[in-house]
Amino acid sequence: MNSNSSQSPSPSKNSGGFMMMGETQIAYLMLFTAPGMFAVNMLVARWMANEAPPVALAFWRWFGVLLLMLMLRGNQLWQNRHFVLGEWKDLLVLGILGMGICGAFVYIGAETTAASNIGLLYSSSPVLIALMAWKFYNERLTLLQILGGLICLCGVLWIVMRGSFETLINLDFNVGDLWILTAVVSWAVYVVILKYRSTGMAMTTRFTAICLYGTLVLLPFYIWESLVFETMPVTSDSMTAVALLVFIAGFGAYQAYGKAQAVLGAAKGGLILYLNPLYVAVLAWIFLGEPLQFYHYLGAALILPGIFLVNLPTSKN
Repeated sequence: MNSNSSQSPSPSKNSGGFMMMGETQIAYLMLFTAPGMFAVNMLVARWMANEAPPVALAFWRWFGVLLLMLMLRGNQLWQNRHFVLGEWKDLLVLGILGMGICGAFVYIGAETTAASNIGLLYSSSPVLIALMAWKFYNERLTLLQILGGLICLCGVLWIVMRGSFETLINLDFNVGDLWILTAVVSWAVYVVILKYRSTGMAMTTRFTAICLYGTLVLLPFYIWESLVFETMPVTSDSMTAVALLVFIAGFGAYQAYGKAQAVLGAAKGGLILYLNPLYVAVLAWIFLGEPLQFYHYLGAALILPGIFLVNLPTSKN
C-alpha cells in the first residue's frame, strides 16, 4: 500500500480514494444524525412518562439491542466467551451503570422534568469524565480545561436551580433533575471504566457483552416492577416507544456514534456532545410542545463553551 502511494494515480487508487471519500461522507452523515438518534431516547422518556413503567422501558430497550447485536456479533461473543466470563466483574459494573442506572433513571426522571433539561444535563458528562480521568488515572488538565469544567458545572447548577437562587437556598430541587444527574454521573463512570479498563475483546463484541450483562441486571427489577407496581401496557404507543428505543436510540445511535468516532476521530466525533442538547430542545418543542425557558438559554451558554474548553487538547512536553 505504501509503495503504491508514491506512484502516479491509477484506477485502483482512484477507486480507493472514492471509497475513502464515501466512508468519510457516511461518517459525517452519522455525526449529524447520531445526536438526533440519542435525542429520541429523551423524547420517548418524556412522551411515555406515566404511561409505561421505567424499568420495563429500559429492559425492553436493551433486550432488543442485545438481540440485534447477537445477530451481528453472536459468533464473536461465543468465540470470546472466556473473556466474557473472565471479565465478568467489569462487565457487570458496566451493565449496572450503562443499562441499569443510565437506562431506568432517565425514564424515572422524565416523569417530573422536561426533555430539554435531560438533554442539557447529559451534555455536561464530558466534564465529569475529564475530572474522573484526572482524579483516578492521572490525566493532565490544563488551566483552561479546569476553567471549562467550572463554567460547565455552573451551567448545570443553574438549570437544576431553574434560574432561581431560592431553589438552592430552600433546597427545593426538582426530583426529576436529581434522577437525571445521578444517571449523568453513572454515564461518566461508565465511560471512564470503558476507556481505562483493559479487555481482550473488540469494541463491538465488548458492547454486546455489556448489553448481555445489563439485560440480566435489569431482569429481576423488571419482574419486581411488574409484580408490585405496574406491568408494561401492550398498546400501539408502548410498542412504538420500544421500537424507537431499540432501533434508533439504542442500536442506531451507538452504531452511528461509533462510526463517527472511528473515521473522524475523537475531536470531530465530540461534536455530537454539542449538537445533542440542541436536537433535544428543537425536537421537544416540535413533538412535545415544550417551550424553552430563559434559564435553559443561560445554562446552555455556560455548558457548551465549558465542554469546548474541557475538550481542548492537552499539550505534551
